[in-house]
Amino acid sequence: MSRSKTSSLLNDGYTKRHLWAWAMYDFANSGYTTVVITAIFNAYFVSVVADNAVWATFLWTFVLSLSYLIVMIVGPILGAYIDVSGTRKRVLLVLTLGCAMSTVSLSRVGPGDLWFAAFFLVSSNIFFSLGENVIASYLPDLAKKERVGRVSGIGWAVGYVGGILTLALCLVVITQLEAIGWEAEEYVPVTLIITGVLFFAAALPTFIYLTDHDGKKIAKVSHVPVKKRFFETFDQGRRFTDLHRFLLSTVFFQGGVQAVIALAAIYAQKVIGFSFSETILLIMVVNVTAALGAYGFGRLHDVLGHRNSLAIILCGWIGTTVLAWLSDDRSTFWIAANLVGLLLGACQSNARAFVSILTPTNRHAEFFGLWGLSVKCASIVGPITYGGLTWLTGGDHRNAILSLVVLFVIGLVILLSVDTERGALAADNEY
Repeated sequence: MSRSKTSSLLNDGYTKRHLWAWAMYDFANSGYTTVVITAIFNAYFVSVVADNAVWATFLWTFVLSLSYLIVMIVGPILGAYIDVSGTRKRVLLVLTLGCAMSTVSLSRVGPGDLWFAAFFLVSSNIFFSLGENVIASYLPDLAKKERVGRVSGIGWAVGYVGGILTLALCLVVITQLEAIGWEAEEYVPVTLIITGVLFFAAALPTFIYLTDHDGKKIAKVSHVPVKKRFFETFDQGRRFTDLHRFLLSTVFFQGGVQAVIALAAIYAQKVIGFSFSETILLIMVVNVTAALGAYGFGRLHDVLGHRNSLAIILCGWIGTTVLAWLSDDRSTFWIAANLVGLLLGACQSNARAFVSILTPTNRHAEFFGLWGLSVKCASIVGPITYGGLTWLTGGDHRNAILSLVVLFVIGLVILLSVDTERGALAADNEY
């Protein structure tokens, strides 16, 4: 990307190097979600740790939901603390170390280690999710408002590349170890060590090169107690009608998205009959299409408008979920999975950009904490609904996935009531 093109995207004081350093955190943390949540450890948890019990999928979604519930409580408080104390990068470093170390600790999980697995899954996902909120709060600092969709798309695209490379390395390791007779309980721990180490290593450029407001700390407001700031956050969220509606919409449509992320590998194996290696290859390809979706739709967001482009994406999610429900062979499921990839990248990129447009200048960390609260609430609603239905129906994954259509429809209906221009004006006029 040339210097002139970069300057047209970024605010004054930020350069291509800052954009790269910011995007590298997406590159780093995508390895965690891809290996632990989406492709490898989730299927390992159900089939090996829980020994394919009828309640195994529900337990997986319950443990994830517990971590998201904690993030819902802590996220806005942490955001208020960051804005008050001016410690954004230091907090992000602690969260990154915590996630990397917890991921490596998951490598010690074996058959029957349910409590051990649950503890480190919860801790790693808490650190990851809070870090995701904090790194997202840099977006309105970096990007010009009229280019925020494209910058967000660049970050998500780079992130999916990170997920692809991490998963590819894990696939090579698995293939080599399977060839010499290793079983899942022997080679999966190796992939978790690789993922934890790569997460921290790939995030280093963020801590070396990314600065707050051209090298200056966020202004400290130590006279404002964090507790007071925390409650003001929710008051502000209620005053901003369009932000409030968008966050409510997020709870529903992201519920469907998060269920797909958490359960795609399990569905591929249990319903379509994919092997472990086939599932990893599928997720790798889906990450490629997700990167294309994030980058391509990032440009369209700024042209079509955030609400309109997201409405189109949600319609796509509804149709693709029905297609996945109807799929009963590998070729049809491959088509549905790659459509999911395009929509996943587009949806995640759009949502982050949308929040930055509706966020007041001096409360980035706080309001992205509220966004994180909505996403994590969605991460409870979607997966726990899916997991509960599979348990109640004796393991019927096919009809459980159809329930996600309802979440996407509700999210779309609420989204259509959001007025982007009014919401952006309210954010600009607040300070």
